[in-house]
Amino acid sequence: MKNEYRYNADLSFIRDNVKGNLYANGQYISNDKMEKLPASRLLKWITSSNPQKKEKKKDLFKPEVIRNIDFLNTKTNNITWLGHSSFFFRVNNTTILTDPIFNNITPFFLIKHDLPCEIKDFNNIDYILLSHGHRDHLDISTLKKLLAFNPTVTILCPLGFEKILKNIGVKNIQEAAWWQRYDTPNLDITLLPAKHWNRRFINDFNTTLWGSFAIQHTDTSIYFAGDTAYSSHFKEINEYFNAFDVCLMPIGAYKPRYMMKWAHISPQEAIEAFQVLNGKTFIPMHYGTFDLSDEPPSEPIKIVRDYFSNHQISNAIKVLKVGELFEV
Repeated sequence: MKNEYRYNADLSFIRDNVKGNLYANGQYISNDKMEKLPASRLLKWITSSNPQKKEKKKDLFKPEVIRNIDFLNTKTNNITWLGHSSFFFRVNNTTILTDPIFNNITPFFLIKHDLPCEIKDFNNIDYILLSHGHRDHLDISTLKKLLAFNPTVTILCPLGFEKILKNIGVKNIQEAAWWQRYDTPNLDITLLPAKHWNRRFINDFNTTLWGSFAIQHTDTSIYFAGDTAYSSHFKEINEYFNAFDVCLMPIGAYKPRYMMKWAHISPQEAIEAFQVLNGKTFIPMHYGTFDLSDEPPSEPIKIVRDYFSNHQISNAIKVLKVGELFEV
């Protein structure tokens, strides 16, 4: 099959000389190069003992939850963490959910904390942002429930998700390539690069794209990193945007490094990326909700807290409780 660059012809690129995302042999290619986890690494992880097994078993950490619906009614620009990579935003009176997952992923991956409110309370949502198709970010059951209360919601996603979403009744879908800006009248939302991959079933490796997002309106700018490894894309994003008011950065699911390094940043790398992005406030995510990897659940948040404290920049990090509102 011939290589091609794919994009949404109805959307514009914000950068010059961008051709779209490389698509070859039925798969999207990360940074113009095929990257696939060697089976030997997965086998090593499955057959090896976790050196932190005892420490992890004793670690009962889970995020604190504030039960409320106040954040849904506040009219200021704000961000509320809902656990994992799920957030509620209000920007310029426009409401957004990111990667909503309000259920157990499978019987083996259980959600560790409650929601701050009921799913039915999330009504009149304008946009849902989906960073990629992994089941801890795109949950069909959650989307179906949200659609029942938000039948006209528009889903903004990377290329390749239209069929999946139409099959569950989503009517309004905008797909984008990296560096394309969605058609959102009240604010600017752009799909940006990430170093990751996709698979939901055995035979669909990288048939859909992945990415991060910039959300902007006048004096407010938010970066949502999605899932990503560390790469040059952070520098490329900074070269265009220069700075962000808030960076929502994943910090969990990073051990063992030989397994996770190619797809997930570590807490230390998340801090480095935040600095490269010239962020003003670091909000950690992607930790504490599911047990996805080898590190003890409290380890990532301790690492980032200690870093900001030890460098006397504690005002540059905001560790949110689930259901806690942060004004931007």
